[in-house]
Amino acid sequence: MNGQGLDAPSRAPDPPEEAELVFGQSLPLARRYADLLATTGISHGLVGPREAPRLWERHLVNCAVMETLVQQGERVVDIGSGAGLPGLVLAIVRPDLDVHLVEPLLRRTTWLSRAVDELGLENVTVHRGRADEVDLTAPVVTARAVASLDKLVAWSFPLLAPGGRLLALKGEAAAEELRSVEPLLLSLGVTHHQVRVVGVDRVSEPARVVEIVRPDVVPPRSARRRSESTSARARRRSTTRER
Repeated sequence: MNGQGLDAPSRAPDPPEEAELVFGQSLPLARRYADLLATTGISHGLVGPREAPRLWERHLVNCAVMETLVQQGERVVDIGSGAGLPGLVLAIVRPDLDVHLVEPLLRRTTWLSRAVDELGLENVTVHRGRADEVDLTAPVVTARAVASLDKLVAWSFPLLAPGGRLLALKGEAAAEELRSVEPLLLSLGVTHHQVRVVGVDRVSEPARVVEIVRPDVVPPRSARRRSESTSARARRRSTTRER
Protein backbone atom coordinates (compact mmCIF):
# COMPACT_ATOMS: atom_id res chain seq x y z
CA MET A 1 0.00 0.00 0.00
CA ASN A 2 1.20 3.52 -0.65
CA GLY A 3 0.86 6.46 1.69
CA GLN A 4 -2.56 7.33 0.23
CA GLY A 5 -4.12 3.96 1.02
CA LEU A 6 -4.34 2.69 -2.55
CA ASP A 7 -2.35 -0.06 -4.21
CA ALA A 8 0.09 1.24 -6.80
CA PRO A 9 -0.07 -0.66 -10.11
CA SER A 10 2.86 -2.85 -11.05
CA ARG A 11 3.28 -1.00 -14.32
CA ALA A 12 1.82 1.76 -16.44
CA PRO A 13 -0.96 1.14 -18.96
CA ASP A 14 0.05 0.40 -22.52
CA PRO A 15 0.77 3.55 -24.56
CA PRO A 16 -1.90 4.75 -26.99
CA GLU A 17 -1.17 4.96 -30.69
CA GLU A 18 -0.52 8.68 -30.48
CA ALA A 19 2.31 8.02 -27.99
CA GLU A 20 4.05 5.92 -30.62
CA LEU A 21 3.69 8.80 -33.07
CA VAL A 22 5.04 11.37 -30.60
CA PHE A 23 7.91 9.41 -29.03
CA GLY A 24 9.01 7.41 -32.07
CA GLN A 25 12.24 5.50 -31.37
CA SER A 26 12.22 6.81 -27.79
CA LEU A 27 8.99 4.98 -26.95
CA PRO A 28 10.67 2.03 -25.14
CA LEU A 29 12.46 4.50 -22.85
CA ALA A 30 9.23 6.43 -22.35
CA ARG A 31 7.50 3.19 -21.33
CA ARG A 32 10.14 2.55 -18.69
CA TYR A 33 9.65 6.07 -17.35
CA ALA A 34 5.87 5.57 -17.34
CA ASP A 35 6.36 2.40 -15.28
CA LEU A 36 8.44 4.35 -12.76
CA LEU A 37 5.72 6.97 -12.47
CA ALA A 38 3.05 4.29 -12.01
CA THR A 39 4.98 2.50 -9.27
CA THR A 40 7.52 4.40 -7.18
CA GLY A 41 6.22 7.72 -8.49
CA ILE A 42 2.90 6.96 -6.84
CA SER A 43 4.29 5.34 -3.70
CA HIS A 44 6.59 8.36 -3.16
CA GLY A 45 3.71 10.81 -3.61
CA LEU A 46 4.96 12.41 -6.82
CA VAL A 47 1.94 11.30 -8.81
CA GLY A 48 -1.58 10.74 -7.52
CA PRO A 49 -2.79 7.12 -7.69
CA ARG A 50 -5.80 8.11 -9.76
CA GLU A 51 -3.45 9.46 -12.44
CA ALA A 52 -2.10 6.01 -13.30
CA PRO A 53 -4.73 5.10 -15.94
CA ARG A 54 -4.18 8.40 -17.77
CA LEU A 55 -0.43 8.80 -17.45
CA TRP A 56 0.11 8.75 -21.19
CA GLU A 57 -2.59 11.10 -22.43
CA ARG A 58 -2.63 13.55 -19.51
CA HIS A 59 1.06 13.68 -18.71
CA LEU A 60 3.62 12.06 -21.02
CA VAL A 61 2.14 12.87 -24.42
CA ASN A 62 1.00 16.28 -23.21
CA CYS A 63 4.59 17.14 -22.27
CA ALA A 64 6.31 15.44 -25.20
CA VAL A 65 4.65 17.57 -27.88
CA MET A 66 6.43 20.60 -26.41
CA GLU A 67 9.63 19.36 -28.02
CA THR A 68 8.68 21.04 -31.29
CA LEU A 69 9.26 24.42 -29.60
CA VAL A 70 12.86 23.65 -28.61
CA GLN A 71 15.76 23.95 -31.04
CA GLN A 72 18.44 21.35 -31.68
CA GLY A 73 20.95 20.96 -28.84
CA GLU A 74 19.48 23.68 -26.61
CA ARG A 75 19.91 23.76 -22.85
CA VAL A 76 16.59 23.53 -21.03
CA VAL A 77 16.04 24.41 -17.36
CA ASP A 78 12.86 22.85 -15.99
CA ILE A 79 11.77 24.60 -12.78
CA GLY A 80 9.63 22.86 -10.17
CA SER A 81 10.24 19.57 -11.93
CA GLY A 82 8.37 17.38 -9.45
CA ALA A 83 8.12 14.00 -11.15
CA GLY A 84 10.05 15.26 -14.18
CA LEU A 85 7.17 16.82 -16.08
CA PRO A 86 7.92 18.20 -18.60
CA GLY A 87 11.74 18.20 -18.28
CA LEU A 88 12.37 14.47 -18.07
CA VAL A 89 9.93 13.79 -20.88
CA LEU A 90 11.73 16.30 -23.10
CA ALA A 91 15.05 14.63 -22.30
CA ILE A 92 13.60 11.27 -23.37
CA VAL A 93 12.01 12.39 -26.62
CA ARG A 94 14.95 14.69 -27.48
CA PRO A 95 18.31 13.14 -26.49
CA ASP A 96 20.06 16.09 -28.14
CA LEU A 97 18.88 18.45 -25.40
CA ASP A 98 20.85 19.40 -22.27
CA VAL A 99 18.14 19.24 -19.59
CA HIS A 100 18.46 20.55 -16.04
CA LEU A 101 15.73 19.61 -13.55
CA VAL A 102 15.33 22.12 -10.70
CA GLU A 103 13.32 20.96 -7.69
CA PRO A 104 13.52 22.15 -4.04
CA LEU A 105 12.13 19.06 -2.25
CA LEU A 106 14.64 16.36 -1.25
CA ARG A 107 12.32 13.38 -1.71
CA ARG A 108 11.57 14.53 -5.24
CA THR A 109 15.18 15.18 -6.25
CA THR A 110 16.13 11.79 -4.78
CA TRP A 111 13.46 10.10 -6.90
CA LEU A 112 14.44 12.10 -9.98
CA SER A 113 18.12 11.20 -9.60
CA ARG A 114 17.27 7.51 -9.31
CA ALA A 115 14.97 7.71 -12.30
CA VAL A 116 17.68 9.39 -14.38
CA ASP A 117 20.14 6.64 -13.39
CA GLU A 118 17.68 3.81 -14.08
CA LEU A 119 16.79 5.25 -17.47
CA GLY A 120 20.45 5.84 -18.34
CA LEU A 121 19.83 9.45 -19.33
CA GLU A 122 23.17 11.16 -19.85
CA ASN A 123 21.61 14.45 -20.95
CA VAL A 124 19.91 15.22 -17.60
CA THR A 125 21.24 16.95 -14.46
CA VAL A 126 19.18 17.19 -11.27
CA HIS A 127 19.53 20.26 -9.03
CA ARG A 128 18.01 20.54 -5.58
CA GLY A 129 16.89 24.10 -4.85
CA ARG A 130 14.49 26.82 -5.79
CA ALA A 131 14.78 28.60 -9.10
CA ASP A 132 16.43 31.60 -7.43
CA GLU A 133 19.04 29.38 -5.76
CA VAL A 134 20.60 27.67 -8.77
CA ASP A 135 23.42 29.09 -10.88
CA LEU A 136 22.15 28.32 -14.36
CA THR A 137 21.59 30.20 -17.60
CA ALA A 138 19.71 28.80 -20.56
CA PRO A 139 17.87 29.81 -23.72
CA VAL A 140 14.77 27.88 -22.56
CA VAL A 141 13.03 27.55 -19.19
CA THR A 142 10.05 25.19 -18.91
CA ALA A 143 7.39 24.72 -16.25
CA ARG A 144 4.19 22.77 -15.78
CA ALA A 145 1.62 23.08 -12.99
CA VAL A 146 4.11 24.99 -10.82
CA ALA A 147 2.71 28.48 -10.28
CA SER A 148 0.84 31.38 -11.83
CA LEU A 149 2.42 33.14 -14.80
CA ASP A 150 3.51 36.21 -12.84
CA LYS A 151 5.53 34.01 -10.48
CA LEU A 152 6.96 31.96 -13.35
CA VAL A 153 8.15 35.14 -15.05
CA ALA A 154 9.85 36.31 -11.85
CA TRP A 155 11.51 32.94 -11.32
CA SER A 156 12.50 32.25 -14.91
CA PHE A 157 13.86 35.58 -16.16
CA PRO A 158 17.04 35.45 -14.00
CA LEU A 159 17.74 32.01 -15.50
CA LEU A 160 17.09 33.02 -19.10
CA ALA A 161 19.72 34.35 -21.45
CA PRO A 162 18.71 37.57 -23.25
CA GLY A 163 16.19 36.58 -25.88
CA GLY A 164 15.54 33.31 -24.07
CA ARG A 165 12.04 31.89 -23.76
CA LEU A 166 9.82 30.78 -20.93
CA LEU A 167 7.65 27.88 -22.10
CA ALA A 168 4.88 27.31 -19.56
CA LEU A 169 2.55 24.40 -20.18
CA LYS A 170 -0.95 25.59 -19.29
CA GLY A 171 -4.57 24.47 -19.66
CA GLU A 172 -7.58 25.81 -21.50
CA ALA A 173 -7.37 29.16 -19.71
CA ALA A 174 -3.86 29.85 -21.02
CA ALA A 175 -4.87 32.87 -23.13
CA GLU A 176 -6.85 34.40 -20.27
CA GLU A 177 -3.95 33.96 -17.85
CA LEU A 178 -1.56 35.50 -20.33
CA ARG A 179 -3.82 38.54 -20.70
CA SER A 180 -3.90 38.95 -16.92
CA VAL A 181 -0.10 39.42 -16.77
CA GLU A 182 0.22 41.77 -19.74
CA PRO A 183 0.74 44.83 -17.46
CA LEU A 184 3.63 43.00 -15.81
CA LEU A 185 5.13 41.97 -19.15
CA LEU A 186 4.82 45.50 -20.50
CA SER A 187 6.63 46.94 -17.49
CA LEU A 188 9.42 44.40 -17.96
CA GLY A 189 9.90 45.37 -21.59
CA VAL A 190 8.51 42.13 -22.99
CA THR A 191 7.42 42.58 -26.59
CA HIS A 192 6.93 38.96 -27.66
CA HIS A 193 4.46 36.66 -25.94
CA GLN A 194 1.84 34.25 -27.23
CA VAL A 195 0.00 31.00 -26.65
CA ARG A 196 1.38 28.20 -28.81
CA VAL A 197 -0.89 25.22 -29.50
CA VAL A 198 1.29 22.21 -30.22
CA GLY A 199 0.58 18.64 -31.28
CA VAL A 200 -2.47 19.52 -33.37
CA ASP A 201 -1.50 17.10 -36.13
CA ARG A 202 -0.35 14.32 -33.80
CA VAL A 203 -2.51 14.04 -30.69
CA SER A 204 -6.21 14.16 -29.85
CA GLU A 205 -5.72 16.84 -27.16
CA PRO A 206 -3.11 19.42 -28.25
CA ALA A 207 -1.09 21.19 -25.57
CA ARG A 208 -1.26 24.92 -24.85
CA VAL A 209 2.10 26.50 -24.11
CA VAL A 210 2.53 30.12 -23.07
CA GLU A 211 5.70 31.45 -24.68
CA ILE A 212 7.25 34.60 -23.20
CA VAL A 213 10.50 35.99 -24.61
CA ARG A 214 12.88 37.64 -22.16
CA PRO A 215 14.02 41.09 -23.34
CA ASP A 216 17.71 41.90 -23.64
CA VAL A 217 17.50 44.22 -20.64
CA VAL A 218 15.30 43.57 -17.60
CA PRO A 219 14.45 46.43 -15.19
CA PRO A 220 15.97 46.28 -11.70
CA ARG A 221 14.23 44.40 -8.88
CA SER A 222 12.50 47.50 -7.49
CA ALA A 223 10.81 48.07 -10.82
CA ARG A 224 9.83 44.40 -11.00
CA ARG A 225 8.16 44.66 -7.60
CA ARG A 226 6.09 47.61 -8.80
CA SER A 227 5.15 45.74 -11.97
CA GLU A 228 4.15 42.64 -9.99
CA SER A 229 1.89 44.81 -7.83
CA THR A 230 0.32 46.29 -10.96
CA SER A 231 -0.31 42.80 -12.33
CA ALA A 232 -1.86 41.66 -9.04
CA ARG A 233 -4.22 44.65 -9.04
CA ALA A 234 -5.24 43.85 -12.61
CA ARG A 235 -6.07 40.26 -11.65
CA ARG A 236 -8.15 41.43 -8.67
CA ARG A 237 -10.12 43.81 -10.90
CA SER A 238 -10.73 40.98 -13.37
CA THR A 239 -11.97 38.70 -10.58
CA THR A 240 -14.28 41.43 -9.26
CA ARG A 241 -15.82 41.94 -12.72
CA GLU A 242 -16.41 38.20 -13.08
CA ARG A 243 -18.28 38.13 -9.78
